[in-house]
Amino acid sequence: MTWLWRICSDRSRPRLLAALLAAALSLEAAAITGKVALQRSNGKPSHDCSGVVLWLEPAGGAPVDPHPIAAKMVQKDKKFAPHVLAIPVGSSVDFPNFDPIFHNAFSNYNGQIFDVGLYPPRTSRIVRFRRRGVVRVFCNIHPAMSAVIAVLPTPWFDVSVRTGAFEIRDAPPGAYLLKVFHERATEATLRKLERRVVVSAASLELPRIVISEAGYIPLPHKNKYGREYPTVIRDTPIYGAPQ
Repeated sequence: MTWLWRICSDRSRPRLLAALLAAALSLEAAAITGKVALQRSNGKPSHDCSGVVLWLEPAGGAPVDPHPIAAKMVQKDKKFAPHVLAIPVGSSVDFPNFDPIFHNAFSNYNGQIFDVGLYPPRTSRIVRFRRRGVVRVFCNIHPAMSAVIAVLPTPWFDVSVRTGAFEIRDAPPGAYLLKVFHERATEATLRKLERRVVVSAASLELPRIVISEAGYIPLPHKNKYGREYPTVIRDTPIYGAPQ
């Protein structure tokens, strides 16, 4: 590193130093890119391939520091946004209510169980997710509201966009197991999609990953008390709340 120290000491070469530092960083981490394609249960391709979670875990099973983050899942127009959120273990998720009505985000099965309680517009609740797993999120008032939080034991992940494209950044060179989650795919289908990948200093483009939704059966969910939702939902707007 003597040559780099000499350049650092020479203030007349800041641009060259920046270029060398960027090159050095690129040798330490790479990007894994690719596309997923969703195949509906009837065999036809889906035009929206967003919401697929892909992540890397060391092939040797060595523990990884997941680097917790602060994320957000908004409640607006009686929807959770984003619908699919991926976070490292230990991260916190903010659930702000941007609707002019009450909401109550909760999860009572799969992954971490939580219940933020009933809360009004312009307020929020924060939940920290301390264990890995897939968390199915619902609203105790509005049965049509649902979302997914994938809590991952790794900092190397991405969620596909509408075109199916994804990019996992900053993975150090080494052997990994690529894992996939899609909320409308069976566990057996997802296990078959796992593959070993070797990351080097250069970026890696993976072959297209086709995910079939065949065999998946959506099940209706109940409220946080394990009961059926009322057949009629009556929302009372809060005085002074934004419409």
